Amino acid sequence: MLNHIGTQNMNKVSVCIFSVFVLLVCGCATRTKPDAPASGASLVLLDAQLLAKAKERAADGDPAAAAAVAELRRDADAAMTAGPFTVVNKTKLPPSGDRHDYRSLAIYWWPNPDTPDGLPYVNRDGERNPEADQYDGPQLHGMASGAHTLALAHYFTGDARYAERAALLLRTFFLDEATRMNPNLNFAQGVPGRSNGTPTGIIESVGLATRVVDAALLLQGAKAWSDADDRGLRQWFRDYLTWMETSKPGRLEKVTRNNHAMYYDVQTAAFALYLGDEAHARAILENSARRKVDRQVRADGSQPEELRRTKSFDYSVYNLQAMFALAVMGKRLGVDLWGYQGPEGQGIPKALDCLLPYLDRAKPWPSKQIKRIDPPAALHPFLRQAVVVFGDTRYQSPLERSVKPPKGDRMELLYPL
Repeated sequence: MLNHIGTQNMNKVSVCIFSVFVLLVCGCATRTKPDAPASGASLVLLDAQLLAKAKERAADGDPAAAAAVAELRRDADAAMTAGPFTVVNKTKLPPSGDRHDYRSLAIYWWPNPDTPDGLPYVNRDGERNPEADQYDGPQLHGMASGAHTLALAHYFTGDARYAERAALLLRTFFLDEATRMNPNLNFAQGVPGRSNGTPTGIIESVGLATRVVDAALLLQGAKAWSDADDRGLRQWFRDYLTWMETSKPGRLEKVTRNNHAMYYDVQTAAFALYLGDEAHARAILENSARRKVDRQVRADGSQPEELRRTKSFDYSVYNLQAMFALAVMGKRLGVDLWGYQGPEGQGIPKALDCLLPYLDRAKPWPSKQIKRIDPPAALHPFLRQAVVVFGDTRYQSPLERSVKPPKGDRMELLYPL
């Protein structure tokens, strides 16, 4: 996040990055004839083995898994009536005049109180301008969240209704000529009176990497998702990845020095994996991602670029989420980013270690933080992932001191202990 964040606010971002791994398991009969769920063997950020383990636990009547299943089913039922989402219905057209071009407002920029027309907008870091809701951001995020939840629901229940709705969301947003989004973010995070779009806007497509590609993979084999749909979506992502890596906004975003650069790698690596280009994804993780860990994490684990922000704890957590996502993809490809140490001993575990003292609520966060925080709850997903995904038992004790999510939270299915 910068003068913005990829989602509409920090809470949504946290949900966005960790809900990537959510799953639904149910032993009840569905109201329609079930499809045969896809195998889930080749996913991007979801872990097929953990999905299978959680599914087995739910089938065996595990209370925590059952509660999480019930909650996720409720979410999926709600998603059945949300959308479909599209970028073409906005009232504020992009400078291109093409409704299919995505357009958004940099969310931390506000009308200038010192000028009659409010231009140029001025920055109020950490304070979200609700005017952003008039643009395309809510459409993209609604589609990504809905498709992900519905695809998971279909995967674990076999209920064809969920696959049909997920497929509708994806086709409407990416494939149908009348409603599809063009594969670029040329006009993302514009600042009225200053810029029609900024490179930082590329972070707004993080949900495509953390939710949409796995949703599409989970739909493979469903009757509602045809081979033509699959080919069309892959071509959209091929075009978007090309735009990210060759356009001026993409080239500039890649070399920023904070979470934007880290999430650029999350996106490009995830899209390459979705497209089956493991060599390209591996090169990103072995080279670019490691350099960014070196640059953004100090020897003591602090993240200086994030500490500059008005919500420095939130941004430290947000950037750590990106590093965890890169490590997950690295684990799949045999690139050990979790164990990687830079020339000063910096690394992803060090970045987590730097935050652990604040599991003690009595210990104040020393940097600027204009919004309330709850570190014991915020750090629980990281600690659980460190133990379950990366097998790092050093974090078992801190995990026990963190605040577990409420009953029914998807984390219970995401990282079965």
